[in-house]
Amino acid sequence: MKKLAVLALTAAMSAGLLAGCGGSGSSGSEGSGSSSGDKTTITVFNSKMEIQGQLEEMAEKYSEEKGVDVEVYYSNDTVAAHLATRYSSNEPYTLSMVDAKDVYALAEEHALDLTGEDWVANTTQAISVNDKVYGFPVCIEARGIIYNADAIEKATGEAFDPTAIKTTEDLKALIDKMIAGGMATPVGVMKEDWSLAGHFLSEVYEQHDDPDAFIAGVKDGSIDLAKDEKFNAMMDTFDVLKENNYAKDAAISAEREVTEQKLAEGEIGLMFGGNWDWAVISAYDYTENMGMMPVPNDSNDGTNEKMVGGGSKYFFIDNSDKTTPEQQQAAKDFLNWLVNDEEGQSFLVNECALVPAYSNINLEVADPLGKSVKAYSDADKLIANYNYLPDDHYSICGASMQKYLAGDIDRAGLAAEIAKYWSTAEVGAH
Repeated sequence: MKKLAVLALTAAMSAGLLAGCGGSGSSGSEGSGSSSGDKTTITVFNSKMEIQGQLEEMAEKYSEEKGVDVEVYYSNDTVAAHLATRYSSNEPYTLSMVDAKDVYALAEEHALDLTGEDWVANTTQAISVNDKVYGFPVCIEARGIIYNADAIEKATGEAFDPTAIKTTEDLKALIDKMIAGGMATPVGVMKEDWSLAGHFLSEVYEQHDDPDAFIAGVKDGSIDLAKDEKFNAMMDTFDVLKENNYAKDAAISAEREVTEQKLAEGEIGLMFGGNWDWAVISAYDYTENMGMMPVPNDSNDGTNEKMVGGGSKYFFIDNSDKTTPEQQQAAKDFLNWLVNDEEGQSFLVNECALVPAYSNINLEVADPLGKSVKAYSDADKLIANYNYLPDDHYSICGASMQKYLAGDIDRAGLAAEIAKYWSTAEVGAH
């Protein structure tokens, strides 16, 4: 088995989208940075914990080569809470890596207008507010069914074509073949609330043409969630996964690392997740042929042939008088270096194993899950993330999903609890 030290870093990640993404650690009390003499210092807040080490190493090298000191920080707090503290104490970071909803919430008051930057023309994932670009997309992440093709082919005795698995019945037929071939329980289901509600349940909203209108309908009672076609299509698939879960009898006790180890080493063949899961899977003796496919379901509009994903994590530059024009320019230069410089591109793709959000970056993505995501992105087969869910959505609705996973409530009860949540919850401003 490979070294497992990486698991200490990844255990807390992925509380938000695409990209399995919660920050952990400590931060200093420094403000945006300083300019003294000819030397400029910029501070960078990182909320993508799994690349903290890479960022620190890059910052040291970048500082030596560019003559700009780069200091990298992270925090145990949520992004919103941590940045609120920094701004209230007049100690903003020069550059902050945040979730999409944070850009919408903070941009007009705290972020520098980046509309004129060169990289804007090379991405479709930048965040704009009132026609001004504020959010620099760090990477693309997506979610779907992660598969171990080697394990599937060994169990079924057949070549595995993930594009052939489109409907719930297709999925069930595949699982039945795996069981017949000796894999008694071919599926792993992560019990974490962020996976169940922040990722799986939210796909119900995202598969609708107008998620805002759908959520508004659930909120005011004009839409009966229990009768909604998308909800039932996704939950039919969830039932198949749940029924064939290796941890079915103790689903809420299953450890994420154990589930991902079983997938990596071929004890199971299927698991719902995202390309961020490679940070965990790669710590084990994984088999060679793995990848991701969309969540099979019985929607008849083509959404079952697309993954949900898009820009994941965004940088914005502080616009306050605590950040000097020299620091703002240094931050702009850093972002352009990531996109336009060969060394910066290599840092994103090779060092951090991220799927780039920029058309001018042509480096091959290193890991198999990332390769799948890039292929779907390049083919324009990504359904946009819905970035405006309330902060407590995944914890409250996740608890309801956990009860459903454990068999403590039925589907009608689950729909009722989700509808009750939305009766008082408000989506984020956008």
